[in-house]
Amino acid sequence: MRYSNRTTGTSGALDTVGGMAVYKLVRTSRLYEQIVQQIEESIVRGDLKPGDQLPAERDLAHRFGVSRTAVREAVKALREKGLVEAYSGRGTFITDGTTQAVRQSFDLMVKIGQPEGSTHLAQVRAILEPEIAALAATRIQEAELATMREAVSVMDKAGQDPDAYIEADLDFHLALAEGAANPLILSLLDSIVGLLREQRLRIFRVPGGPERGQVHHKRILEAVELHDAEKARQAMRQHLDQVREDGQATPGKHPGKPSTH
Repeated sequence: MRYSNRTTGTSGALDTVGGMAVYKLVRTSRLYEQIVQQIEESIVRGDLKPGDQLPAERDLAHRFGVSRTAVREAVKALREKGLVEAYSGRGTFITDGTTQAVRQSFDLMVKIGQPEGSTHLAQVRAILEPEIAALAATRIQEAELATMREAVSVMDKAGQDPDAYIEADLDFHLALAEGAANPLILSLLDSIVGLLREQRLRIFRVPGGPERGQVHHKRILEAVELHDAEKARQAMRQHLDQVREDGQATPGKHPGKPSTH
């Protein structure tokens, strides 16, 4: 697994009591900035490393002696700096600054290259994700499978809520990447998360797009659960074909149903 639960510090702003990080209380008007500063210092010192999980919002608020609103603002600021990433249902994790730099470069490249940018993204996904699925089928652990199952369930129940569906969709694919047990693969997929979110939003607006996506998500999950690498590879290829077709459709246009083979 990429993610760990290290939240302990050894010096400076962070002390430890019983193995738990202890943060200094902050008392000025701009509370969230002090929280950001302390967490940044912990990252610079190496007390917090890429993949480490921050405590839950309520726990952080208690440790800093501030409201949850201040913690929320601090996490938002850390995300904007590229220092943390929040994953729906899993928590907030320290990121690799290199991944953030790559992500920003990709975002800029695609924006500059519009409309070719969406084509470039589709090509990258077609190269990466079928092999990610195949590799995950041979290595995935129950924790990642559970995340994939939960993501499918959330998407089934999302209805017309694009935020819920899209975040669960991202969780599904990131869990698959985690299942491949190769940190470079996960970093590559992390670097295009913003682009993937925009792509999924466009597809969500195409009539039947989410339903077609779910057909393929369930096929991919089934193949990975069976640890069938070739079946997982083919299921992902078919899913990406559907994504490409829906991505080219205009809102209100039905591009067709997924194949049944």
